[in-house]
Amino acid sequence: MSKRLAASLLVVGMTLVACAGEETTSATGGDTPESIRVVTHDSFAAGVNDDTFAGFTAETGIEVEVFPAGDAGAMVNQLVLTKDDPIGDVVFGVDDTFLSRALEADVFTVHESKHLPDVDPSLQLDPEHRVTPIDFGDVCINYDKAEVSIPPSSLDDLLTEDWTGTLVVENPATSSPGLAFLLATIAEYGDPGFEEYWQGLVANGVEVVGDWDTAYYASFTRYGGERPLVVSYASSPPAEVVFAEEPLSEAPTGVMLDGCYRQIEFAGVLEGTGREGPAGQLVDFMLSPEFQAQIPLTWFVFPANTTVELPPEFVDHTTLPEAPASVDAAEIDTNRERWIETWTDIVLG
Repeated sequence: MSKRLAASLLVVGMTLVACAGEETTSATGGDTPESIRVVTHDSFAAGVNDDTFAGFTAETGIEVEVFPAGDAGAMVNQLVLTKDDPIGDVVFGVDDTFLSRALEADVFTVHESKHLPDVDPSLQLDPEHRVTPIDFGDVCINYDKAEVSIPPSSLDDLLTEDWTGTLVVENPATSSPGLAFLLATIAEYGDPGFEEYWQGLVANGVEVVGDWDTAYYASFTRYGGERPLVVSYASSPPAEVVFAEEPLSEAPTGVMLDGCYRQIEFAGVLEGTGREGPAGQLVDFMLSPEFQAQIPLTWFVFPANTTVELPPEFVDHTTLPEAPASVDAAEIDTNRERWIETWTDIVLG
C-alpha cells in the first residue's frame, strides 16, 4: 500500500533532485511532429501510463514523450539554463513557489487555453497566459484520529502545552510541503513575525525531518511513529481510503483547516520549441475534462477545470479550507532563500 500512496501524495513536492540520466536534445522541429516532449517533475512522471495521453494521440496522431527532470526546483533550473535550446516542447509542474523565476527568465511563450473559462480565476496567476493552471493541492496539518479526538483548531494552538511534542514538519530547504508550511506561517504572522512563531514551535518540541515520506511513514503515529500531527495534504485522507488494505468507510486521518497553503501547478509552452501549435494543443488537452478526470485518483490533487466531477472518495473524505494561505509568487522569488536561511538558523541552528 505505502509505496503507491507515497508516490501519489508526493505530486506537489518531490524532495530529491534526481535528474534523468538520458541525453537531452533540442525539441525544435516542424508543425506536425511525430512526438512532442513534456518536461515535468519526477512525481508526475511516476503516475503516467499508456492511457494518460492516449486521447491526445488518438485525436492528433502525435505521441507524447515524458521527460522527468527532478523536483520542481531542479526542473525550473534546467529550463532557465537551456532556454536558448529548450529540452522540450511543453513543461508541466511549475508551481507557485517557483513561478516567478520561470516567468522572469522568459522560458514560456503565450498560449491562452480554450478551457480557461472553466478554471477558477483564483488559480490563474499569470494574466499574460504564459502558463496555464492544471491542478491544485492544499498542504495542511493532518492528524491521526486514533490518537487525536479533538484536533487543534489554529496555528496558535500548536504553541500550547496540550500539543507539546506532537508535530512533525518537513525541512523547507529540501521539501515542497515543508516550504509550503513555512509560507503558510509567513502568510499568517508576516515577516518577521513568522520568526517568533517558529521559535515557539521549537520551544514546544517540533520535530523536523528531511522529506514527506519520512514525516508520514516514520514519524506519524498512523504508521508507528510518535507524532500524531504531520504536515501533509488535504488529499491524504482520501488516499488512505483508496489504498487501504482493508475497505474503510471513514478515513483514519483528518485535516486541520487552519494553516493550509494552496499549491497550484502550471503547464506552459516552452519558448523556442518551434512546435507552438501542437504544444498548445497538448496544454489544452491537459486542461480538458478527459485529462482532468484522471488527476484526483492518479496524483491525488484537485483538477483545475471546475466542470470535472470529483470521484466519490474525494467528495466523501476530503475537506478543503475555505481560505487557504497564499503568498505572492514574486514575493516568494525575492525572499525564498532568505526565509529558508532564517528558518534554518531558528530551527536547526
